[in-house]
Amino acid sequence: MSDRLLRVNAYTTLDLVDARARGHDFEADAPSVVNVTTSREDPDHVDLQVELDDTAIPIPAHADEIELSPAQARTLAEALESAADRVEAAQGDEDA
Repeated sequence: MSDRLLRVNAYTTLDLVDARARGHDFEADAPSVVNVTTSREDPDHVDLQVELDDTAIPIPAHADEIELSPAQARTLAEALESAADRVEAAQGDEDA
């Protein structure tokens, strides 16, 4: 990701994960960065940030950011846990 907008370092939540950008007239896979962060002092929300490698998709470099309340962040975390459990259970069935 040559023209990165999000800072990527040892504290970045996920870097170089598989992602897909979809539009009305395109679909492209690209490596991406996903980060969860808050302000260092007196945080009042959680930021969920996603940036796809702009060299692999037909749109200009950009990062998407979603501002979540603590309750929304917990709801998202619960949904991710539930989906992860379903995937692990399905993969366990395949191994049997």
